Amino acid sequence: MPASFAKILEGFECAEGGNGTAEAFVCRQTGKVYVRFDFDLTGMIDEELPEDLDDAEKYLPIPDKRDLGLGKPLALDFARECVPDDFEEVRDIFGRSGAYKRFRAFLIRRRVLDHWYDFEVKTTERALREWCTVNDIGIAD
Repeated sequence: MPASFAKILEGFECAEGGNGTAEAFVCRQTGKVYVRFDFDLTGMIDEELPEDLDDAEKYLPIPDKRDLGLGKPLALDFARECVPDDFEEVRDIFGRSGAYKRFRAFLIRRRVLDHWYDFEVKTTERALREWCTVNDIGIAD
């Protein structure tokens, strides 16, 4: 059964935003997406998680940014494509800790923050769609 790409993206974002406190899965049979949090949500969520959520044959974990190569490589791709004259500066930014804070400051300084967000969204969606294809997850939308 096909999965909703919007739900897969929502699960991806929920797990990403949880900073390691959540993980998302897609059911290979039904296409339904589940998010499991590392903290108790009793009374906050209407739906119970399946007891067999750890069954790798039935449920596929939705990858995170690192799994899809969307961390530092994405920022470098953006620099290469959108601000090529500043590529070395961006590469240097990611050579030290605290890179994302400095990268955001760089984007603001260069007035390309909105362009970065668009680039990140489109690339993330493309990578997730490719992941679905590779893993035989049919997409309904």
